[in-house]
Amino acid sequence: MHKAGFVNIIGNPNVGKSTLMNTLLGERLSIITPKAQTTRHRILGIANGIDYQIVFSDTPGILKPNYRLQEHMMHFVHSALEDADLYIVLTEVNDDFSHTNILTKIDRSGIPVMLLVNKADIAKGEELRLACEKWQKEWPDWYVLPASALQGYNVDKVLNKILELLPESPPFYPKDELTDKPIRFFVAETIREKVLMNYKQEIPYSVEVAVDSFKEEANIIRIRAVIHVARDSQKGIIIGHKGQALKRVGTEARKSLETFLNKKVFLELHVKVSKNWREDETQLRRFGYI
Repeated sequence: MHKAGFVNIIGNPNVGKSTLMNTLLGERLSIITPKAQTTRHRILGIANGIDYQIVFSDTPGILKPNYRLQEHMMHFVHSALEDADLYIVLTEVNDDFSHTNILTKIDRSGIPVMLLVNKADIAKGEELRLACEKWQKEWPDWYVLPASALQGYNVDKVLNKILELLPESPPFYPKDELTDKPIRFFVAETIREKVLMNYKQEIPYSVEVAVDSFKEEANIIRIRAVIHVARDSQKGIIIGHKGQALKRVGTEARKSLETFLNKKVFLELHVKVSKNWREDETQLRRFGYI
């Protein structure tokens, strides 16, 4: 008997969805930063066993869109509501879903739901217990469990429950595949992660990264990538005094990419102003949001 299915991870921004998927997979696919709205796309991570295939889906955090980019990010969330065999709703002690009706939609679907109260490693015991009781009372048909995506607490129970609930099915993807995204996507995401980590305020949310060329040679991979910003003033901030800020991003990204690709990397970074790209449908399509 072979089991296979889509396990779609849903939650508000900054509750640790990407960390959870990476922990469940045992691989670092989704980028992780302390900033909200880190994930912009729907990313599939595929876990394979002899008699199962679990297709995890990491989606952007649920938010009220303020511009076109965020509208399309929410389209990725709603697409994850259409093909799920199992939902994981990720929350934490003080998280609040009152701004959205998405939990009601999930409950009415009749599809099994696991609700994980994340960051159990840092929550106070009584607060954690009360939060779990609150969620279980509100959604009595759901499987509620405290967990820590970062520390791996109760992740074994999550995986066992997933395997219990998955339907019988042949695999959806070849057994040697880890994700549906190409390498270039993860190269761009790695660079964007370093931008998120090195700049403050609006800069990280005004940046998109595109890989212009990816050339693999015998002993090295040569990558040319462009960091797109929304306004002229942001270009100077990204580059920094005498190019030092951009150099730091490039160095950090290169080191991470060498680990990810298991090969020496030459990374060439450029910065380009793509005016108001977050509202421009043509540019959003070019960046893969449409």
